[in-house]
Amino acid sequence: MSFTLPELPYAPNALEPHISANTLGFHHGKHHQAYVTNLNNLIEGTELASQTLEEIIQAVAGDASKAGIFNNAAQVWNHTFYWHSMKPNGGGEPTGAIAAKIKEVFGDFEAFLKEFKTAGATQFGSGWAWLVLEGDTLKITKTPNADTPLAHGQKAILTVDVWEHAYYLDYQNRRPDYLETFFKHLVNWDFANANLSA
Repeated sequence: MSFTLPELPYAPNALEPHISANTLGFHHGKHHQAYVTNLNNLIEGTELASQTLEEIIQAVAGDASKAGIFNNAAQVWNHTFYWHSMKPNGGGEPTGAIAAKIKEVFGDFEAFLKEFKTAGATQFGSGWAWLVLEGDTLKITKTPNADTPLAHGQKAILTVDVWEHAYYLDYQNRRPDYLETFFKHLVNWDFANANLSA
């Protein structure tokens, strides 16, 4: 089977003024599409062509000879997860099970927020900041380039993309401002709760 670019879960202008339709047009329509196209070309005619995205990522993770497949497959997965980590009129403090879990692990929401924003701001170069479930505890982590929690036995709960193409048209070099906006206006706690209970 070949993979197709998943549709955004909202209109391209739905996250404005925090993330512009221009940014989403490039990020989703160009970058995400390129990873899908590259992945299809790389797996065509191989045994991987019949596998799911998750199976491909886990099958090739750590295999240097298949780094191109891993990078493109992981970026398809990471981006799809990222779109759902945001929603129009999102942001603010979490509620439900994720709020209780954050309090249990980090003490309070402010401590969690500080650690998550620091992870995103200090990821050198391109990459991702994640909230993951490792065993039965929450953990904040960051991954470089295309790396993903799937390759490390962790369950992703929430992510923010800190590649420059995610924010540069709107925020230029102000990554901390983008991270602040993500949590204030965009983060989708419903998605985090669904991932936690799944």
